Amino acid sequence: MPTEILVRYGTIPEVARFDAAEIAPIQRGEMVLVNTHRGMQLGEVLDPVRTSLRDPTFGTPAVQETAESLPKVIRRALEDDLAASRALRVEAEQEFGDWQQRIIDWNLELELIDLEWTFDRKKLILYVLNERGPDCTKLALQAAAAGLGIIEVQPVNADGLVTVPAS
Repeated sequence: MPTEILVRYGTIPEVARFDAAEIAPIQRGEMVLVNTHRGMQLGEVLDPVRTSLRDPTFGTPAVQETAESLPKVIRRALEDDLAASRALRVEAEQEFGDWQQRIIDWNLELELIDLEWTFDRKKLILYVLNERGPDCTKLALQAAAAGLGIIEVQPVNADGLVTVPAS
């Protein structure tokens, strides 16, 4: 039976459920590697999902996520993983000024507030203060045209991450 846990991940945090059956038992505060919609990321275990949250009296969510469909925890984070994560954070801090300058040079109405690499270093996530709009798309396209790798532009507002509107 899968062991569902809540994991917080990302520089501007998101919380999601993961299947930790293969590494159970797991404790609050442990660091784990998880595969997210963004790629591989380091996350902190918040808590096991209580069975009461599965109680049918709470109503049925629009999308029923079964335990079998949950993404799996890759593994507990090793000391090397924590060191690699710190190195990625330092690298992101060093690149911050370069990305601010690119946004100015490309005449985009965006304010860069943070950036982070996914743990596998396959994607750079740029957090910008803005709503989803043409400047976010332009930033991603300009970065791709300049050969700067896979870039995800994630708008942020006072309520947190700006999601893609439901169509």
